Amino acid sequence: MDPGLPLLSFVFLVALGVDYGIFLMHRMREEAAHGADAGRSAVTALEATGGVIASAGIVLAATFTVLASLPLVMMVEMGTTIALGVLLDTFVVRTFLIPAASTLLAGRVWWPGELSREIPRPPEPTAVELELVR
Repeated sequence: MDPGLPLLSFVFLVALGVDYGIFLMHRMREEAAHGADAGRSAVTALEATGGVIASAGIVLAATFTVLASLPLVMMVEMGTTIALGVLLDTFVVRTFLIPAASTLLAGRVWWPGELSREIPRPPEPTAVELELVR
């Protein structure tokens, strides 16, 4: 294995994955700004952007797979690694992990923006409740 492969793969995958994440999260933010809860905004964002993100991921993975046909071992390693990483990012991270994490975090996912301040806060404990705790 080429010693530069982990660093180059990491840089490529992070740079390429950020684009898809921005695209998905921007659509989720639009839905949240219109009053949708976190779960509904995640589903709507996936419905609207899922096809585009999947198509772009497949095309990008195919592009890097072409490197595997070159006679240089480093290019074969890098092309295969990045192609598999892009597919993993496209079909696992962007489809399942990001929407699930956003749904679990609810409005806190938008911190420190204005949308994060609209989270319903639990009521302050009364004096009687504070006494019961002591």
